[in-house]
Amino acid sequence: MTSALVWFRRDLRLHDHTALYHALRQHQQVWCVFVFDTDILAPLLAQGLRQDRRLDFIHQSLLQLDHKLRTRGSALLIRHGSAREEIPRLADELGVDTVFTNRDYEPAAIDRDAAVTSQLLAQGRGFLDFKDQVIFEKDEILTQSGQPFSVFTPYKNAWLKKLNEFYLTPYPVEKYLDRLAPCEGAGIPPLATLGFEELESPLPLSAGAEGAQVLLRDFVARLDDYGRKRDFPALKGPSYLSTHLRFGTLSIRQLAAYAWGRATHRGSEGAAVWLSELIWRDFYQAILWHHPRVVAHAFKPVFDTIAWDEVPDWLAAWKDGRTGYPLVDAAQRQLLASGYMHNRLRMVSASFLTKNLGISWKEGEAHFAQHLLDFDLAANNGGWQWAASTGCDAQPWFRIFNPVTQSEKFDPKGSFIRRYVPELAAVPDRYIHAPWLMPEDVQKTSGVRIGQDYPAPIVDHAEARQRTLARFNRLTQQAQVTPQA
Repeated sequence: MTSALVWFRRDLRLHDHTALYHALRQHQQVWCVFVFDTDILAPLLAQGLRQDRRLDFIHQSLLQLDHKLRTRGSALLIRHGSAREEIPRLADELGVDTVFTNRDYEPAAIDRDAAVTSQLLAQGRGFLDFKDQVIFEKDEILTQSGQPFSVFTPYKNAWLKKLNEFYLTPYPVEKYLDRLAPCEGAGIPPLATLGFEELESPLPLSAGAEGAQVLLRDFVARLDDYGRKRDFPALKGPSYLSTHLRFGTLSIRQLAAYAWGRATHRGSEGAAVWLSELIWRDFYQAILWHHPRVVAHAFKPVFDTIAWDEVPDWLAAWKDGRTGYPLVDAAQRQLLASGYMHNRLRMVSASFLTKNLGISWKEGEAHFAQHLLDFDLAANNGGWQWAASTGCDAQPWFRIFNPVTQSEKFDPKGSFIRRYVPELAAVPDRYIHAPWLMPEDVQKTSGVRIGQDYPAPIVDHAEARQRTLARFNRLTQQAQVTPQA
């Protein structure tokens, strides 16, 4: 009787699970495992971080996954240690022929998987990985000259041209679940045994595959309005599915199939816009795969030499939501309070840090990486380099978001601002986007003194804009780089 071990990672579900499907089809007995990887967790503990929203989300999702397996007479095996050691050790203990898993495109994950593969081969076992978290990967979408794309629109066009139902068809895992290995397992350990504490406040969304489907049904009902509402943080416009995509509690194939079908057959503009956002996700994964150097460097090497400013007080004010620009501060406070930031505000906040404060995108990327519940290396890096104008198909460096006009356009009544910056709750609409313009008597009646109850702007946007233009102008003139139109 042949047997296999399926290693769950960014794919915490049973439905439409590529690696699980292939393992069940090819073997008569299949075990499932998740590793609480100390190579990832130990650095958090070393920093004194005892609470982590992502770990809590994973923990809740694993409880659901384990329950699903137990209804089939199996269970989720749990290991706590370095995955480089734990997977080969468990494979040896179980005597499996092959370890199956879904592919991860991050450089550290690629290195880890290579180490695991080497040990398994030394044991005489196989290691097979599969595409699961994207629709197209690696070299599946290339230019006519066989090169990876670096501009989104032609990548999107090639992506759509290649797409057909084959790539969106779910894997019928359910047909083979009787091949799951009978086992009881020890259950999912409490966070305390891993050195962590439970969150003081609940997660802002339901975890696991069940939570994902609840959110998906809610979003489907308002999908046609997605294009019109998604940029307004006070409205219920986004899908709120990014965390579930990040941890694979739902299938990208399910989402892409629905978006493509609704856009193609029903002419839904909202579905078409949403599909484009899903394609952006594939695009940034492809960039990371083809150009792993972007983890530490600008996609465009010339921009590695930018002389960014180092002003610790400004960086701290940005992180805490104390810049004096209400929409930026509301965005930052939303992140700290919930682990989520509205997508439009991610662009506004990133632009403010890099082009109003002149601080390196790496500082902002690291802050988001620490706090975002849906943190994904490829998307986070791509988004920050886009905003900083150092990345592929980036915002041209001479286009600089004005935080006040962005506020006026996307939160016209200040509803979002008032929710996350409550000290401005009583400020009249005409001043909510630039409260430093309030006369003294209005400040008094509004119950907020600028510079006392709420900070004055830490920088002047017009002056900051000129500094940014000068910074990039010097660099591009030296490198003889033509500004992107």
